[in-house]
Amino acid sequence: MNFAAPWFLLGTAFAALIGLLLILGGFGVARAIRRFGDEDRVKALTTADPAKRRAWKGVLLVLATALAFVAAARPQYGKGTRLVPATNVDVVVVLDYSKSMYARDVEPSRIFRAKVEVARLIKDLEGARFGAVAFAGEPMGFPLTADGAAIAQFFRQLDPNDMPIGGTAIARALDQANELLKRDPKSAEHKRIILLVTDGEDLEGYPLSVAQAIGAQGTTIHVVQIGGRTPEPIPEIGQDGRIVGWRTDRQGKPLTTELSLSGEQQLASIAQATPGGQIIRAEKGTTGIETIAAELRRQMKSELSERVETVYADVYFYPLGLAILLLIAEVFLKDAPRRRFVATRPEAAPKRAALLKGRPLGADLGAGAGQAPGSNAGGPHAAS
Repeated sequence: MNFAAPWFLLGTAFAALIGLLLILGGFGVARAIRRFGDEDRVKALTTADPAKRRAWKGVLLVLATALAFVAAARPQYGKGTRLVPATNVDVVVVLDYSKSMYARDVEPSRIFRAKVEVARLIKDLEGARFGAVAFAGEPMGFPLTADGAAIAQFFRQLDPNDMPIGGTAIARALDQANELLKRDPKSAEHKRIILLVTDGEDLEGYPLSVAQAIGAQGTTIHVVQIGGRTPEPIPEIGQDGRIVGWRTDRQGKPLTTELSLSGEQQLASIAQATPGGQIIRAEKGTTGIETIAAELRRQMKSELSERVETVYADVYFYPLGLAILLLIAEVFLKDAPRRRFVATRPEAAPKRAALLKGRPLGADLGAGAGQAPGSNAGGPHAAS
């Protein structure tokens, strides 16, 4: 037995309160009789003792009230079982392709390691669908597909040098990922996840506002933060993928990449703005993508996996119907038995019969009685 709204069971205490009030009322009646006069003489004046019937009426009322609250709690019983299919998972990987991703604090480079671990993530999450967004100053997207190899190839064939506009436009990238999810008709019924892999703070837009809007739609954003506050030089990569020098500013000073405190707080806020969002910081030469991959695998095997659950059927109408029957019985149960009118005097019987027949009482008496002694049968004129 199960209850869909068990808090209504607390209302049975209200039924107990009604019973207590009825008991106190019975004691009050007995006390009032004793104050009125001698108890035996007062009872002699009554035609019946209503105490027992009132007690039964009180029992019926208390039981009906308790059953009404039990019905409100919606009792259920296990009718059977059903197979709940696994929840499909849609993951859009948003990967930062700004020039700072060429930094080599993660071997062999941030971008190379990120692409390898994203490909491993796609391979490990069997059954999930993937979309892709590569971004720097502008995002480029790849729609959701069950072909994970196509997503891995999309990331593999791109490099930061291929991006037409430099920068780190996280807000635009997140908006593009959300558009990929919204365009797919199946995604509305799936678990939706955006995996943002970046090394720097946003240089334009309002990524936190975009993340809050995405979180309001039930989509989760996980953030993988590559790089920290230690300045890292940015290499200049040639077309063959080899280092040809180091990037410098207009004054010839080496360009470095480092994440400021405000940028780190901004990335954390993006993850926290969505339900279940996490931020993973790269450390000890790793990117942190494998941590998110392990968590997603766990969810797909437990929370989102195929399972068998019990199907419950509502049976609230049984206690509700019984409560109604008890209330009806309480209404028809009178305080005293029905009174019967019985003629106790023999001389009253002819009068009652005459009244029922609609004839004058004197006619019946004259017809049924003999002549009085000394009377004249002929009446007052019989002697003449």
